[in-house]
Amino acid sequence: MRPAHLIYEYSSTGRSGVALPQPDPDAPMVSDVIPADELRADLPLPEVSQNDVMRHYVGLSQKNFCIDTDMYPLGSCTMKYNPKVNEVTARLPGLAAIHPWQPDAQVQGALELLYELERLISAITGFAAITLQPAAGAQGEFTGMMIIRAHLLHTGKRRSKVLIPDSAHGTNPATAAMCGYDVVGIPTDERGELDVNALEASLDDEVAGIMMTVPNTLGLFESRIERICELTHDAGGYVYCDGANMNAMVGWVRPAELGIDVMHLNLHKTFSTPHGGGGPGAGALCVTGELEPYLPTPKVVRNEDGSFERRDDFPESIGRLHGSAGNFGNLVRTYTYIRSLGDSGLREVGELAVLNANYLRTKLSDLYEQAYDRTCMHEVVFAGLKDSADGIHTLDVAKRLIDFGFHPPTIYFPLIVGEALMIEPTETESVETLDRFVDAMRQIAHEARDEPDLLKEAPTSTPVRRLDETRAARRPNVRWTPDSPG
Repeated sequence: MRPAHLIYEYSSTGRSGVALPQPDPDAPMVSDVIPADELRADLPLPEVSQNDVMRHYVGLSQKNFCIDTDMYPLGSCTMKYNPKVNEVTARLPGLAAIHPWQPDAQVQGALELLYELERLISAITGFAAITLQPAAGAQGEFTGMMIIRAHLLHTGKRRSKVLIPDSAHGTNPATAAMCGYDVVGIPTDERGELDVNALEASLDDEVAGIMMTVPNTLGLFESRIERICELTHDAGGYVYCDGANMNAMVGWVRPAELGIDVMHLNLHKTFSTPHGGGGPGAGALCVTGELEPYLPTPKVVRNEDGSFERRDDFPESIGRLHGSAGNFGNLVRTYTYIRSLGDSGLREVGELAVLNANYLRTKLSDLYEQAYDRTCMHEVVFAGLKDSADGIHTLDVAKRLIDFGFHPPTIYFPLIVGEALMIEPTETESVETLDRFVDAMRQIAHEARDEPDLLKEAPTSTPVRRLDETRAARRPNVRWTPDSPG
């Protein structure tokens, strides 16, 4: 493939890819519009044909890995294929071309979609009320903890602590601290679940609640979740659930029925909206009826005449947290996804997500150490290779996997597992793709023992070879120069 930087080398004076019309003689001169000190006569833009320009940008796009290219088994992030019908729907002019501040009477269809989406999510999760405002999962959990805090203060309870298992998502302790709480860690027991004895010992009248991830970041369902909720409620606290792993439970478990009080959903994970590249996300928040008065405003309500409007007259609300009704394009995609699949389709999503993860677990457990030797949920966590040459680590496995055409899984997370390799195949991958992935992982395991230098040098098939990732993060160099590689 032609190196991308050759677009400059192919430049030739007078070569052009477009034919521009003659300038309007009555149009203002450039010098009349742009200040003279901001004009440049020496701007070194390439002069190239349209053919070369197209090949340049297509070549760049082919260097980018995406879910349309191959499997993206990034554990805890649900990087799955998004049905293209969702993209079509989100681009309908009546949804894509409206403005968030148009009068309610002009956007009745959009408001009805938001209202109905809340009803759908309520039916899926069992919670009484939903807000679609949060722009991402982290903002969703922040909103949830602010609601718990507001309710405790409203009822005269000033509490200082939030309990967080060491198997929770990493944003949870940061969120609790941002809400003014002290963070108390709860360890994991020998089965990979929250240590209930440690929980009981930590519960007192200073605990506002517990923030936990279900299934947890070890890919395991908390089998004693109902007991955990009961103990927390008896102490006067609330149970917040990070619902980023709802992909494993959708269609099978309604979290509110387990005793959970508050839960956010990463719509950009479980319900297919685009994920990766920095966003945008959508972190819908679900609460019980007791906490509904504190949801952010404005809320979309349905009037007696069937019309819809946004209202702010909720005195106990924590207020506004987003400039409009959430990331609307993502909400349209979520609505389309849920409506397209229906009850049976969503149930199949959860079923296949768990089945695929356990398929990989059984196919690879003879060569890769299981963090916890038991049936997992939607993702499987390995603790490195069982047999390899000295100096070969999970990082080397991940880098070598790139040479087989797969995006590496999450590595070194969760932090409580040494040499962690966290794989989430999602429900959208076929058994043929899973078998190709298994074959690659098995070959890498054999190479780690017999040809370790292959792993140390990987990747070898990419425009840029292995980087010093610490230095790249702290001293990034993203400017192209003629002597840049690739």
